[in-house]
Formats: sequence, C-alpha cells, structure tokens
Amino acid sequence: MNETILIVDDEREIADLVEVCLKNDGYQVQKFYNASSALSSVEKEEPDLAILDVMLPDMDGFVLCQRIREDHLFPIIMLTARVEDMDKIMGLTLGADDYITKPFNPLELLARVKTQLRRYTRYNQGVPAKEIPEFDIRGLSISRDSHRCTLNGSEVSLTPLEFDILWYLCSHQGAVVSSEELFEAVWGEKYLDSNNTVMAHIARLREKLHEPARRPKFIKTVWGVGYTIE
Repeated sequence: MNETILIVDDEREIADLVEVCLKNDGYQVQKFYNASSALSSVEKEEPDLAILDVMLPDMDGFVLCQRIREDHLFPIIMLTARVEDMDKIMGLTLGADDYITKPFNPLELLARVKTQLRRYTRYNQGVPAKEIPEFDIRGLSISRDSHRCTLNGSEVSLTPLEFDILWYLCSHQGAVVSSEELFEAVWGEKYLDSNNTVMAHIARLREKLHEPARRPKFIKTVWGVGYTIE
C-alpha cells in the first residue's frame, strides 16, 4: 500500500491522531494545519485522498474543498465538529465524497478511507469494455469502460462517486430507485432515515448536467419514493 492521504486540520492533536492511524495502516501522509499550504502541496503533488477540517484559520474548509474540486477528482472526506445537517449537505454539494463528525472512531475513519480509495482506484483503472456497456440517453452518454460522461458531446467532469451514482441510475433506466437502494448500492453501507447524502449528491449531479430545478430532463424525483431516469 502506497496511497498518499492529505490531512488538513488546525487542531494538531486531531491531525496527529489521524496521521498515526493512517500510517499504522500503511498509508503515506501529507499533513498541514492551514488551507493555503495544503493547496500549494496539491498543485505540486496530487494525493490519493484528502481529509479536510471545516474550520481552518485561513480559509473555510468548504471553500478549500471547492477550490480543490476545480481541478482534481480525488476523494475528499470532511472531518469536522460541525454536526448540523445543512453543514453536511453543503460539504457534499460542494464536492466532498463523505462527511465524518468529531469526535470520531478511528476505525470508522479508516473504513471510510478504504471505501473511497477502492472506488477511486476502480474509476481510474477502468474495466474491460466487453463486460460493461455504454448508455446513451437523449444526449447523455456514460461509459463504464472509459469512465467518461458527455452531455451533447461536451465532457462532464464527475468524481468517482458521482459517476457511480449516475451509472446506477442509468443502468436502472425506467425504474424508480429509492434513496436507500441507491445509498446502499453505491456507498456499500446501511442507509439511515436521516441521511441527506444522496439528496446532496443528486443536487450536485443535476447542477453538472445543467438540469433545471423544477423540470429536470434526466434525473427526476418521484416524491416519497426515490429517483429515476426515464
């Protein structure tokens, strides 16, 4: 194992704890206590995954996440003491792949890291074309072979998680997929009733597909049931 994890947290004790947990599991670590140093590092050497605090001394962690997402697709996990649902939704909408609140269980953090890295590795390696087809739905094309998505010929930049969500919906075209089914299929974890993760990622996908809020062309909401691509 030689994956590099970026840690950005101004609470040195927390940053040190996360560093020890990751290194004990075989990961390399780049650790920073402010956003500007982390951004400079990312531009020089891209990590395989980032763990970001929200409340940083020089930049809001949500802004840092957004800045990273302008040019990079590696997984981002927000690790923060802010537990409000709207904070979580904001982080996921701005491009984070997961959100863990403090205090946290180091074993849970490691499990989340491994889950995100598996998805990212699969996304970059691709799979044989003969095993996975390509969908083309009214100008929206998505290929599991090349891991590319285009809309009317223009490429849509998706994170690995966003790709998996869209792929699952496309592969179930015509059926209504519940939030529970979508979460458990893509995240591989048990769905909780209070989980807003799916909603936040659907909102971000719609934004990237230039979907009008009230009359989406592709990802439609079936209220009280789930989501569908007709």
